[in-house]
Amino acid sequence: MAGKREKNGALVLALVGDLGSGKTAFAQTFAEALGVKDKIKSPTFIIFRKHEIHQREFRFFYHFDVYRIHNEKEILNLGWEEIISNPQNIVLVEWADKIEKILPKNCIKIIFKHLKGDKREMEID
Repeated sequence: MAGKREKNGALVLALVGDLGSGKTAFAQTFAEALGVKDKIKSPTFIIFRKHEIHQREFRFFYHFDVYRIHNEKEILNLGWEEIISNPQNIVLVEWADKIEKILPKNCIKIIFKHLKGDKREMEID
């Protein structure tokens, strides 16, 4: 994955899918795999949470949930440009289609689909 990002930017994962399609469960599992010690809760009402990780290449994991965002300016006012420009950051965005205009061109888009019952499907774009 690291090969897809620009030298001077964060690794950005853009999660897209309907409510209940598995975005938050993916975020929790992803953070755990990174070694995040905090309990990962969806930051729907506070927009994002920052977690420290201890890896050679990355230092911080940012978990954004932009479900409640009405326009991109709301995210830009939270320091978005600075966060995504730091190569020590991994940024995961739930409901990323709401801020598509300000996502880096080289972000990794993951589309979640809710199938029958408790089955989910993920497609990496």
